[in-house]
Amino acid sequence: MKKVLLIDAHLTYPNWTEGTLNNSFLQKAKDFFSSENYEILVTKIESGYNPDEEVAKHLLADIVILQMPVNWFGAPWIYKKYVDEVFNSGLHSQKFLSGDGRTREDVSKQYGSGGKMQGKKFMICATWNAPKEAFNNPNQQLLRGKDTSDLFLNISSNYRFCGYDIAEGYNCFDIFKSANIESDLENYPAHLKNVIEN
Repeated sequence: MKKVLLIDAHLTYPNWTEGTLNNSFLQKAKDFFSSENYEILVTKIESGYNPDEEVAKHLLADIVILQMPVNWFGAPWIYKKYVDEVFNSGLHSQKFLSGDGRTREDVSKQYGSGGKMQGKKFMICATWNAPKEAFNNPNQQLLRGKDTSDLFLNISSNYRFCGYDIAEGYNCFDIFKSANIESDLENYPAHLKNVIEN
């Protein structure tokens, strides 16, 4: 049976951000993968985790999906702590990778080619205050033509470094002013279907 690991990186700020929207996307993913007969593994970072157990979950999962709100143009700080602890465990045990891929004997081997997680996929599903129009537009003063994958390079590179394929992310924009949240939730399963089939 195929397996998916859903990582919930939401960080609660009482009376401001309680995680309702991220939970809704997480539930949509659970429902979708259940209908596709996947075993579903879930980590809610805020509730605590064991780094070695997270390494084991990554080894089991065919697909890893990070569900996160965008806080100041990145993941909440608890996710960086999670990555440092889990990926260091995967490095020291040599379960995720064996070195950075380079050797003194073969200078043609590239940095970032030492991963052992080939054949697995990683994807980000993110909720944003920023509107969709802020991205992919060189006339926008803040991001100047950058897209969401540019902003998330620091996240996806960890997975690519370990051998994962990076699937196209899914984004819910303008969450405080937009009327598109319902349709974004509705369209999410179709995106996930495309991820598992391609």
